[in-house]
Amino acid sequence: MTEAARSTIDQSEVDRFSAMAAEWWDPTGKFRPLHKFNPVRLAYIRDRISENFGRDPKSHLPLAGLRVLDIGCGGGLLSEPVARMGATVVGADPSEKNIGIASTHAAETGTVVDYRAVTAEQLAEAGETFDVVLNMEVVEHVADVDFFISTCAKMVRPGGLMFVATINRTFKAGALAIFAAENILRWLPKGTHQYEKLVRPEELERPLSASGLEIVHRTGVFYNVLQDRWNLSADMDVNYMMLAKRAG
Repeated sequence: MTEAARSTIDQSEVDRFSAMAAEWWDPTGKFRPLHKFNPVRLAYIRDRISENFGRDPKSHLPLAGLRVLDIGCGGGLLSEPVARMGATVVGADPSEKNIGIASTHAAETGTVVDYRAVTAEQLAEAGETFDVVLNMEVVEHVADVDFFISTCAKMVRPGGLMFVATINRTFKAGALAIFAAENILRWLPKGTHQYEKLVRPEELERPLSASGLEIVHRTGVFYNVLQDRWNLSADMDVNYMMLAKRAG
């Protein structure tokens, strides 16, 4: 298949999330796990970007002057807080409904985000480039992981970063992140994740490295029941985040 004919879009996944679009900003609704997950991933994003670009993570606007792409932005749960940290943010999602919800919420909160109902390949073909690409909880929902990663990597500027967060394809992840989360805890609607579409770290490392990016950090993320919050962990068997950098 030629690159022009390839697509990163899995239409069934787009339809699934479009159907739930109205619930993006309800912290007790179908996206409750992402609301719970936001503090740990935002802190990780802020601290790693600050380290890379020589910023003070505790300053008022640590990401000022940086252009950030939130690919697969959904309703904007990451785009808005990243914009409030000073970044110029493009929030991209193939779902018109998601972009509509995101745009409405940003207007209500007075947050400036450039939301677009476009795909990664459309942005790359247009020559868009960014200091940081946020690729968070997306790769397990795309049609072609290698193509998606390489397409996103094209948009990372020299010296720039790409964050990837997803779920590992392990028995442990299948038991906890799918069966328990969807059937016992009922954190997620049934069918949110399919085991065969989960992505192992090495399956991200390969296309990242082939695209000229170097893996500079990896971390697991786990949910602490007693604290009722997510924390970073050395255990990458279930949820994990990976950071890659393009040489300057």
